[in-house]
Amino acid sequence: MFGLGHWEIILILFIVLIVFGAGKLPKVAGELAKGIKSFKDGLKEDKKKDDKKN
Repeated sequence: MFGLGHWEIILILFIVLIVFGAGKLPKVAGELAKGIKSFKDGLKEDKKKDDKKN
C-alpha cells in the first residue's frame, strides 16, 4: 500500500487521532468518503461527455 509498512500506517493513524480527536474522527471520515465519491462521479461524468463528443 503505497510502500508503507504496518508501523508507518499505525503511526499515521495515531497522529490523525491526536490531531482530530476521537469525537470528530467519524465526521472527518464521512466527509472524506463523500469527497472521494464526488470525485469518482465527476470522473465518470467527464468520461461520458468525452464519449458523446466522439
